[in-house]
Amino acid sequence: MFDLILVVAIVTNGLLAGLFFAFTCAISPAFRRVDDATYVSAFRAINAAILNGWFLTVFFVAPLSSLVSSVFVLWKDGSASVILVLAGAVCSALTFGITAAANVPLNRLLEQSPTGTIAQQTNARRDFEDRWNRWNLARTLTSSGTLAFLAAALAG
Repeated sequence: MFDLILVVAIVTNGLLAGLFFAFTCAISPAFRRVDDATYVSAFRAINAAILNGWFLTVFFVAPLSSLVSSVFVLWKDGSASVILVLAGAVCSALTFGITAAANVPLNRLLEQSPTGTIAQQTNARRDFEDRWNRWNLARTLTSSGTLAFLAAALAG
């Protein structure tokens, strides 16, 4: 049972790491090349589209399966992978926390920002982009750490 839950944790956290990595390496750099109106409109569309059953299932199952894996591994005597699974669970919890405490409120801020004029579009982007990208980089690192720790635990 432990191996199955660990595989679920690896897959779901890997999917999140890939998503956050794609934003860090491709989507956010591409957005730097567009005007403020396009940026706000496109980011709002992404924020609306991502709130779907596929994403939300992965988003909630990733930390939950990581936590359950850490409970299971603590019950295994002499397991060398205890530290790796615990580190993975901590990183997964951090990823969830960063998203819930930083990225989601910023998404809401962007959604609620007035954007009827060019100045408002510029302000909405200015208040959002750099902070959102910094927090996304942080969760890219924590989710990648989760994936590495849990994969190492499975290999060990």
